This record gives sequence, C-alpha cells and structure tokens, in this order.
Amino acid sequence: MSIVTEESEVPSEQLNYDLSVADAIWVAAAYLQKGSVIGGNQEIMGGIAYTDQAIAQLVESLRLTKAAKPSILQHIRQHCVANKEPKPNRSCILYVTKSGGIRLYRDSDPRHPGREGAPSHPKWENLPEKFDDLRQWYETVWNSPSALIANDPLLNAIGTGKGLFGDQGADAYVNSLRDGWDDPR
Repeated sequence: MSIVTEESEVPSEQLNYDLSVADAIWVAAAYLQKGSVIGGNQEIMGGIAYTDQAIAQLVESLRLTKAAKPSILQHIRQHCVANKEPKPNRSCILYVTKSGGIRLYRDSDPRHPGREGAPSHPKWENLPEKFDDLRQWYETVWNSPSALIANDPLLNAIGTGKGLFGDQGADAYVNSLRDGWDDPR
C-alpha cells in the first residue's frame, strides 16, 4: 500500500532503513518535492516548500534513519541547508525560500560560499535500490539542465520581444518612431 501525492508514490509501510541523517532527509524531501511537481514540470520554477516538521515527520514515519528527532530537525534547519552558513556540516540537500519554507536544493540555487563543492544528494550507491525512482526523477526532472534554465530569469527572457518590430528590423522600427521629431507642430 502506498500514499500517492500527485505523481509521487510514497511507501506507507515502515521501511526501517539505517540511512545517514542527511540521506534520510534527502529521501523524504525528494518524495515530498516529487509529489508537488504537478504534471511533471508545472511547478518546477519555484517548487513548493515544506516545513521542517513535515520533512522530519516523513523521515520518522518511513523509519529512514535511527537518529533521534532533535538530530533530524537540526539537520533540516541548519546542517543540510545550502543557503545557510555551515556549522559544521556543508551538505546542500535543502534550500530555504524567501518565505521561510524548505525545499529540495537544485544546482542553480545560490549557496553559502562555505558550502562550495559540498554534496547536493546522497552517493547513489549508498541508497537502497528502492529509491532508484527518486534518483532518476532528481536527475531528469528536478535538477535537469532544463529545470536549471527554467530557474534563470535572464534565460527566461529570451524571445519575449519577438515580433515587437513587426516585419521590419530594429533600426527601421526605431527610425519610424523618430519620424516627425523635428516637426515643430
């Protein structure tokens, strides 16, 4: 039996894994994020953010790690957050949005300079095969080159002025606007 959240299937059985806290948080956040990417791409720009409690609750309910809840919450609030100063962990698993929500990190997100070169996902060989669908989704949808481009406002502006000049070139269009400027009317 599974819980289906849009496109993501979250196992409802207790899994009983002994993942590292960071890896467990990545799995839980990826399940939540995958479920929020409606239609596979519609919400990809900003993503939907969650609370630290929602992520911790999923880590605990799936029994992804044997760590205690205070340790899980500390990792969610500080150790795994890309845009916070590393104290001491440097992982870039999560990203805190301007509104204070937490979502899965993507490579195009800004990160604290002290976290440069830090991992943004588990070592794939360390994750049980059960989570291969999350790895594939992360690489092909969430953190794919098209998702990274979709998150760039300058690249998104490409083509927005198409047709502005009609069938004439830019110079001819500007000259047509200037016609009559010297007319003293």
